[in-house]
Amino acid sequence: MAKNFPKPNDPADNVERLKKTIGNMEAAEEAMYFAEGKERAQIKAKNDRRAESIEDLKEEIATENKSRNKKY
Repeated sequence: MAKNFPKPNDPADNVERLKKTIGNMEAAEEAMYFAEGKERAQIKAKNDRRAESIEDLKEEIATENKSRNKKY
């Protein structure tokens, strides 16, 4: 059986991932206007998770920039 290994973290694409996540969150916000009940709750829950991811990505980008500036 093949072993599954996680993908290595590539900080080079963090800014692109951040932009994509923000775009997805904005699109979902617009979709919430047309959603009702359970679907609306699912979209809200996913956007809450996206908000956490956005904060984490911002922190990671700041840490990477700080490390890059200090030549680590």
